[in-house]
Amino acid sequence: MERTFHVTGLDCASCAQTLEQGVARLPGVQACQVQFASGTLRVVGDVSFAQLQARVRELGYDLAAPTEGPAPAPPTGWLRFMGQHRDTRLALLGLVLILPGVILDELLGIEHPVITALALAAWLAAGLPIVRSAWRALRINREVNINVLMTIASAGAIVIGAFTEAGMVMVLFAIGEALERYTGERARHAIRSLAGLAPEHARLLRPHPGSPLAPGEVAVTALRPGDVILVRPGERIPVDGQILSGISTVNQAPITGESRPIDKAPGSEVFAGSINGEGALEIEVTRLASDTVLSQLIRLVQEAQERRAAAQRFIDRLARVYTPAVVALAGLVAVVPPLLFGQPFLDPVNPHAGWLYRGLALLVVACPCALVISTPVSIISALSNAARHGVLIKGGAYLEALSRIRTVAFDKTGTLTYGRPAVVALRPANHGGADGTAQHCTDCAELLALASAVEQQSEHPLARAVVDEATRYGLHRRYPPATAVTALPGRGVIGRVADREVVIGSHAYFDEHVPHPEEHCAAAERDTRSGYTPLMVAAEGQYLGTITVADTVRATGQEALQMLKAMGVSTLVMLSGDDAAVGARVGRQLGVTDVRAELLPADKVAVIQSLRARHGSVAMVGDGINDAPALATADVGIAIGAAFGGTAQAMETADITLMSDDLRRLPFLFALARATMRTIQVNVALSIGLKLLFVALVLSGLGTMWMAVAADMGTSLLVTLNGMRLLTTPRPPD
Repeated sequence: MERTFHVTGLDCASCAQTLEQGVARLPGVQACQVQFASGTLRVVGDVSFAQLQARVRELGYDLAAPTEGPAPAPPTGWLRFMGQHRDTRLALLGLVLILPGVILDELLGIEHPVITALALAAWLAAGLPIVRSAWRALRINREVNINVLMTIASAGAIVIGAFTEAGMVMVLFAIGEALERYTGERARHAIRSLAGLAPEHARLLRPHPGSPLAPGEVAVTALRPGDVILVRPGERIPVDGQILSGISTVNQAPITGESRPIDKAPGSEVFAGSINGEGALEIEVTRLASDTVLSQLIRLVQEAQERRAAAQRFIDRLARVYTPAVVALAGLVAVVPPLLFGQPFLDPVNPHAGWLYRGLALLVVACPCALVISTPVSIISALSNAARHGVLIKGGAYLEALSRIRTVAFDKTGTLTYGRPAVVALRPANHGGADGTAQHCTDCAELLALASAVEQQSEHPLARAVVDEATRYGLHRRYPPATAVTALPGRGVIGRVADREVVIGSHAYFDEHVPHPEEHCAAAERDTRSGYTPLMVAAEGQYLGTITVADTVRATGQEALQMLKAMGVSTLVMLSGDDAAVGARVGRQLGVTDVRAELLPADKVAVIQSLRARHGSVAMVGDGINDAPALATADVGIAIGAAFGGTAQAMETADITLMSDDLRRLPFLFALARATMRTIQVNVALSIGLKLLFVALVLSGLGTMWMAVAADMGTSLLVTLNGMRLLTTPRPPD
């Protein structure tokens, strides 16, 4: 059995490791993982919540079952945060008590028993929680963690007479831990706030037949498909559904990342967490609260935290080796120079001159907090940023892989194009082969209105394209729907409109049955060669003109591909199951020069494999069932979300899902992946570089314990804040 819980009281990444090891020792626990950045504990095994909670509390933390609804508010300010917890209040008390010693003893060289007493009081106030945590780590985990090292180092400083420094080490460490907890809670709030996008209650108008619910305010979790709810202007939509009545604009940015409100009318789909605009909407529930697109988004983000990138796994392994190595070095530093070279082990007059002091200072440097937190905080921040802009990434490993990719293969239909026919040209008979528009040409409007009257009775994709275009210009009601509609299988359709027989047919049918001008015949042939579908229209045997239909490219496709090229993604390949003419036309429109057409699913897999052999790592972008094998074969598979025409199979197979049909999310995704890896590299370099610097300073006698603590805590905060920048940058284009 696998469960996930929220953990409170985590100060640093080292705390997360201590908790992880302590829980892993419980009988019945098969596996566990603590994520400091998200404050979660995942446990696999047969162990009760009471046992888990008892062990977590025994280690000095607390455990809570995951709750649905709004995330708790983030800390409003550091000083207020410090006043909210007993341990942090003790740290502030220690800071006040140690100040006289810092000013008089450390800076002015004045010694006095009162200063010593204040320093010891500061050590006790700030250090008691640390000493208690160190004892728990030794007793339960049998491990030497950072709290154990700080306790030994500061106690050693008291033994050698460095009272002020001992107190200062504990105070600085306690305040540094509190600062890490503060920044960590702000980061966790940014992640958990996704759960607060949907309201907890809904206004039920009509329950579905057999429902035990009564109209009125009900819990969202009680709603079932078929229930009808009311969403008033300005309210958040509580569940996924379909509009039954009402017209409004809906801000879907929390789900899809789209920057502009989307027009919604009866029949439109809406998503939980999106914000209704100016009109009241009656919505039929289509998914349970646990199955909404928003719920899937939150679930995928949570699962992604457990898929660690290779860089993160390497840092975790390095940290496990680093701490014992520095502890061993500290022991050698304290013992070897006095034994072999006659150096002072302990100098009562000047404690800093003895090699025992240098060994104790190295224990402080052994803290791996900054190194351990450098990677996960960056990845979790990036995953949260992506989710907020409609991009679901299933783990940090895919961000890392994407940062190296310079070759992308695209499916054509449904990915680079909308995947559905649309009217692209109107050519009335008296225009001599020239195209017009229904908005500015009366003959074009008449042609479209007549065709729409016939096609309203059909569900064929080409028919829907004609009706949609007529509806766009308000022409679908110019004539009543046609009567006596008869299909001409594979050739067209006939119907009666306003006592006239109207025929809509293929060019081949009109060549046999309806005379039409030579220039229109040539234009239809050009359309066919270019991958368009010409629909010729006649009334009472007289040719009226041609409506040209085609699958159109996505509005943002060309811009997105140009942005990718500018970013150094040099190889862009389009894969299509259509014939070469259609593929070539779409390729020209988008600026793609490498077009592979007439491909079966197995052929797409072969193309991905050949691209990898030639160019290295490859990403594949697709939306359909036939794309799933290629998505799985690519180093990174990217799916267009099911809400915008993509299939559930493509989403399940892919490593990344775009919830929006705005292809400019792709350059944003690449920019985010590269920014994440740059941030990780900077964080790791800072962590290791400053550690090595202080090891050198301590060995040379220039570094002190309190300086090492201040530097370590400062580095931890620096890498945390640097990683958290990825919560807001980069951003996708509007």
